[in-house]
Amino acid sequence: MNENILRLAPPPGSHVVIAGGCGGIGRAVVAACLDAKLQVTVMDLPASIQRHPPPPQVCALEIDASDEGSVQQAFAALGEPSTGIDGFVNLCGFKLDTLGIADTPVEIFDAGIAGNLRSAFLLSRAAVPRLRAGSIASIVHVSSGLGSYGGNGYGPYAIAKGGINTLVRILARENGPWLRANAVAPGLVDTAFTRGGTGRSDENGATTVDVARYLQQIPAGRVATPEDIVGPVLFLLGPASRYVNGQVLHVNGGGYLP
Repeated sequence: MNENILRLAPPPGSHVVIAGGCGGIGRAVVAACLDAKLQVTVMDLPASIQRHPPPPQVCALEIDASDEGSVQQAFAALGEPSTGIDGFVNLCGFKLDTLGIADTPVEIFDAGIAGNLRSAFLLSRAAVPRLRAGSIASIVHVSSGLGSYGGNGYGPYAIAKGGINTLVRILARENGPWLRANAVAPGLVDTAFTRGGTGRSDENGATTVDVARYLQQIPAGRVATPEDIVGPVLFLLGPASRYVNGQVLHVNGGGYLP
């Protein structure tokens, strides 16, 4: 990992919990945190942990982030409630069928909101007391540009990500000055997400995105890789962003310019 990127990370020895750490972006963030000599705990679906086991020095905890009991159990495994963590990253989320709002069944809408927004709420609620007991106190949610500009056929997903953008603002206002809460909003990233998601698909199917059409809107001329998201996440976790709070950092190669 580039040393300039690693300088953005929290101090060595800091404990960072990464929900969704077995996904494409998650694995890149975990690797960078280990390179920066951080203590790392990963939370993810059992299928994701089995398919992409974290390195041996990483504690892996099973979780269904949309289920309140599962979230409580995973955080209880961190130790006593007073056990602090220094940073929390939420990468949990998935996209279902691409349908217009008028054609979206209620159960599809509910599943999209639960898997993306309800999970962000449950994880935040569980992480905040642990962060209060830590020393750096930064939470980073991974949102999406779709949460700001929408997108045909992305209704439940885009609505949920827009909710996450608001969630970080509320967390920032409610918990300052000791906690910073921000979001990274990537554009399209080349991961299993475009094929159904890690732990929710075989990861080998065809992408659901028209990549050629997408690239016509991207000044950078390419789709992002997971490593493109690592630097922004580390920046928002670490002391270099100590005066950045309640913000949404768009990382999209220039495809969306708010």
